[in-house]
Amino acid sequence: AEVLAEQEEEYDPHTRWAVAWFEQHGMGEGAFGDAEILSKAKDTAIDAMVRDGFLRAKAGKVSLVPREELPEDWDPATDPRLTVWEVTQQLIRRLETDGERGAADLLRRVGALGDVARDLAYRLYTICERKGWAGEALAYNALVVAWPEIARLASGEPAGPQPTLLEE
Repeated sequence: AEVLAEQEEEYDPHTRWAVAWFEQHGMGEGAFGDAEILSKAKDTAIDAMVRDGFLRAKAGKVSLVPREELPEDWDPATDPRLTVWEVTQQLIRRLETDGERGAADLLRRVGALGDVARDLAYRLYTICERKGWAGEALAYNALVVAWPEIARLASGEPAGPQPTLLEE
């Protein structure tokens, strides 16, 4: 609990809300009233998260936007309110569509938020495992497992030991 509380301090209010909502509803729908109560507790607003593009609110129901439906051309440099939730989902999306190099390109652009996003992916994986959401767990696990290579590619480090010429 102490580690989770410390981790949550690194999250913006929108991400704190999204994690709590995800833990209760996954990617499914929930009642607008419940979402509103949670938003007050997390010091955010439903309409702001809808404007940010990762939340749907319609006909009294609220749901997180599945990562497959997030904008393909999302650019962290032009996002007016960058959230750890979005960064995490977009990193997974890039990994799924463009592989480790695509995720590394995005990691370079989000900077230090990348490490927080990796930690969030691990936390979301843990939630999925506990809830039995195997399909969703795979996506978060894939990011965590691929992270060392994504980070290496993002930093421009060469792969493995470099061959050297030996003089006789």
